[in-house]
Amino acid sequence: MAAQIPTEALKELKVADGTQPAGQAGTTNGQAEDAHDEDSEDDAEDATPAAGAAKKKKKRKPKKKKKNPTSQTEPPRVLVSQLFPNKNFPKGEEVEYKDENSYRTTNEEKRHLDNLNSEFLADYREAAEIHRQVRQYAQKVIKPGQSLTEIAETIEDSVRALTGHSGLEEGDALKAGMGFPCGLSLNHCAAHYTPNAGNKMVLQQNDVMKVDFGVHVNGKIVDSAFTMAFEPKYDPLLAAVRAATNAGIREAGIDARVGEIGGVIQEVMESYEVEIDGTTYPVKSIRNLTGHTILPYSIHGTKAVPIVKSNDQTKMEEGDVFAIETFGSTGNGYVRDDGEVSHYAKVGDVSHVDLRLSSAKSLLNVINKNFGTLPFCRRYLDRLGQEKYLLGVSSLFY
Repeated sequence: MAAQIPTEALKELKVADGTQPAGQAGTTNGQAEDAHDEDSEDDAEDATPAAGAAKKKKKRKPKKKKKNPTSQTEPPRVLVSQLFPNKNFPKGEEVEYKDENSYRTTNEEKRHLDNLNSEFLADYREAAEIHRQVRQYAQKVIKPGQSLTEIAETIEDSVRALTGHSGLEEGDALKAGMGFPCGLSLNHCAAHYTPNAGNKMVLQQNDVMKVDFGVHVNGKIVDSAFTMAFEPKYDPLLAAVRAATNAGIREAGIDARVGEIGGVIQEVMESYEVEIDGTTYPVKSIRNLTGHTILPYSIHGTKAVPIVKSNDQTKMEEGDVFAIETFGSTGNGYVRDDGEVSHYAKVGDVSHVDLRLSSAKSLLNVINKNFGTLPFCRRYLDRLGQEKYLLGVSSLFY
């Protein structure tokens, strides 16, 4: 889920040369449960036993032990914690440190200290494994002709099932579940769009769709996105963004400067071009969208990772958690706010405000108890049975 640079800050940002034209936007970024038999009895018994003869004991079949599931279902419904009962979740892809930071993987003492910190990563790894399994399923089943609401609910229901938290009971969504609503941004819409109730939009064969969703476990949020397109003409656009993202991840690390990472991302991204319907477009980095740090229960932290070269000397530090996000466009490389609002989040450190509307007070209470500072959307309020909340929403958010 991208962070957006305020317009005032953008004016002061020194951007590397190379800004050109126009159009689409793209981001990279059998049942496992064993059936078990009831205890059964052998009905074979002598009809007329001889006098004084001992009755034969009924034979009992030994109880079958219920096995833990060993594979995921389709759609995903098996708890990831059941698939990994010892909580040894996969580490996923790791990029080695290089140059002056190489000692962090060769120094025995440092590796020992990192192992002591493994508990810090446990919730992230569980959330990452849930995201990976849901992501793989979504990439397999999403097809043109489906409504955006259907696609979003397929992903969100799967995430909730794999965490074991449906989010329907008060406070349940704060334990684990969606880190933020499933974003489904089509074509010129670069990010931050999820269908509201009543949305009738349908995915088309010629669309480019950015799928962006988060998973959290105990407030530790994993943020990852991918792009889907069904026409081969868009392949170079998707390849550009994928390569730029991987380049940014390789450059990331303790003491890396975010402005320099942005320069590497831009250089890779803008080395690509794409031909669409006979016209060749250079692929451009969107300069006012960025990656960002992630804090507990807060998807946007205090540091940003630009995707263009800049003079930002902010360093990545030990203990930081970053989302490296890249956005490639055939347009002019700049986004603006447009369309209906679909994502909402409470600001954690805002000063007290007296609310006049009773509907706003009631809604704020629901938000505090069910989402806290986690982003949510109107569909999430609908799931909780909230009604006639739009006036309250408009008075709480600006």
